Amino acid sequence: MKTILSASVLAIAAAATPAAARQLTIDDVISLSRVSSPVASRDGRWLVWQQRETDLAANRGRFDLWRLDLSSKGAKPEKLAAEADANETSPQMSADGRTIYYQSDKGGDDAIWSIGVDGSNARKLTGFQGGFGGFKVAPGGDKILVWADRKPGAPSLAPALVKKDPLAGEGRTYDQLFVRHWDTWSNGDRSQLFVLPLGADGAPGDGTAIGGALIGDAPSKPFGGAEEVDWSADGKTVYFALREAGRIEPLSTNLDIFAVPADGSAAPVNLTATNKGTDNLPTVSPDGRFLAYFAMARAGFEADRQVLMVRDLSSGQVRALTQDWDRSVASIAWSQNGKTIYVTADDTQETPAFAVDTASGKVTRLTQSGHVSGVVPTAKGVVFAMNSLTAPDDFYRLSGKKPVRLTSVNAAKLAGIEMPTVTRFNFTGADDDTVWGYAVKPAGGTGKVPVAYMVHGGPQGSSNNSWSYRWNPAVFAGAGYGLVAVDFHGSTGYGQKFTDAISGNWGGWPLEDLQKGLKAATDKFGWLDADNACALGASYGGYMMNWFEGQWPDRFKCIVQHDGVFDARAMAYETEELWFDEWEHGGKAYYEDPAAFEKWNPVNYVDRWKTPMLVITGEKDYRIPYTQGLATFTALQRKGIPSRLLVNPNENHWVLKPNNSRQWYGEVLGWMDRYTKAPAK
Repeated sequence: MKTILSASVLAIAAAATPAAARQLTIDDVISLSRVSSPVASRDGRWLVWQQRETDLAANRGRFDLWRLDLSSKGAKPEKLAAEADANETSPQMSADGRTIYYQSDKGGDDAIWSIGVDGSNARKLTGFQGGFGGFKVAPGGDKILVWADRKPGAPSLAPALVKKDPLAGEGRTYDQLFVRHWDTWSNGDRSQLFVLPLGADGAPGDGTAIGGALIGDAPSKPFGGAEEVDWSADGKTVYFALREAGRIEPLSTNLDIFAVPADGSAAPVNLTATNKGTDNLPTVSPDGRFLAYFAMARAGFEADRQVLMVRDLSSGQVRALTQDWDRSVASIAWSQNGKTIYVTADDTQETPAFAVDTASGKVTRLTQSGHVSGVVPTAKGVVFAMNSLTAPDDFYRLSGKKPVRLTSVNAAKLAGIEMPTVTRFNFTGADDDTVWGYAVKPAGGTGKVPVAYMVHGGPQGSSNNSWSYRWNPAVFAGAGYGLVAVDFHGSTGYGQKFTDAISGNWGGWPLEDLQKGLKAATDKFGWLDADNACALGASYGGYMMNWFEGQWPDRFKCIVQHDGVFDARAMAYETEELWFDEWEHGGKAYYEDPAAFEKWNPVNYVDRWKTPMLVITGEKDYRIPYTQGLATFTALQRKGIPSRLLVNPNENHWVLKPNNSRQWYGEVLGWMDRYTKAPAK
């Protein structure tokens, strides 16, 4: 058994004032500064990142750029670009470490800017109109790759002039899917790649399209970014990932890696055409000789193992470096000498950094507890962000055996807050497999506490040792609950066989694991009140809440169901990424094999429902449309089961706006308190 206490937690605890110790709340979480997108100079002197602060009045976040001089002992973070009326994001470091390129909306229009790493000479580089998604500067600093939503075939970034008929109706028409994706209705635009020259006068003009006749999004939607495109070392070639849009794009997970001349003089060449699964994260070695990326073997499966591949760009020879390592590569970064590739991967409720030897494929774990992201190799060690269940992200550098902490961004905001204790446990679950979970104990608690049983989404995900700004276990502990989470069959970080076990088995082994896991936790931890528990979950976790209602109806005092599947038949026709729903139910459409969908369909067991439920949904959720939540609430109301519905008109599958998050926690904790805590006398 292992207690998870990260270096971040220990540092925060040391800074806390015992006399003022109190519990963490959602207001504390919302107030935290969020660091991300680190870049560092090659010599290891400068670290630059984007930092988000919450603007509650505007109900959003705003961004600045910060820097830290790593060569100066005791140096403190300083603002680098922080216009009061602008957002500065997506920093990139020039090869010589003297210039930072970034995106800014100063003046109301997005543009690419540059500033000296010393804070001097901030200037706007681009003037094209129409907005853009992101950019990447060529290694030589003479070109900029820009991606932006434009109509297919657009020759440049210049917005198309469309004359609207003043008498036209407001209806949208479609001839093929996607009609909508994630939280956006399709309008015919595609994320496309353009190259602009960069010189003494900036990067004027509208650039040149380099995507040729390809129809698709590069980077991919809805979550793709700079990690899906890269420059060759000489700046003559661009590598990018793209899924070609066929007749029914929502059935395909076949992203491929393409190479195209940066001047657009030739059509893109597909480098991974023989693999019908996903290929992504093209990353060129510093010497330009090799291209690293990951590959999934199975077409149509978005959660297949992501194997690290290396392609010799001269010979075309490809090696699968991590074929014998049963973990899934989530990020890729080359060392400066090209002998090592740094990756991250889920591993038994942790997300460590690993070093992969490019000659042998040997994998070495570099960090232990915590969730690592944003890995940046430098001449003086590897810099990365790391968080845990009880600490938000800060930056660390690894140059020896143990990471050294570089920042304590939220120390002042978290001073005086006593974080909960996290303890891992395991038990024998379905198929006699070892299943892992954790229990979060409220700080300073005495006696028994009610249980919050949280079920993760995905379903190929993990209740791992990471900080969350949405479902935060420490906030539930701060409200007086003992939070328990279990990595049931289907979770990541335990090998691909364990991950695969949920497909076609949604209500089977996972339910068995969750039933055995709750008993194992309450048997082990005497401070958990086994007879006073509420269950809660979102996405697949929300599905499981509906499944609990019909299959485990007498176990919980209450349930919180967020964006969960209620009717598998309706879901099969309403969701947008069809590949997911069809793979998870045997690989066929509903009309081809309805029994596969109905086997685990919650709607078929509504007659057994009895547990009070809070239902939450977002009107812009097109992954599990809000109609599923409405149907759930209708079933509860029709049966006379105590129930409540929270609809967010401007949220998607997640709750992202600060005030909506505050309301969410107020509703969720209020609902749970109603059924688990005795009223005050």
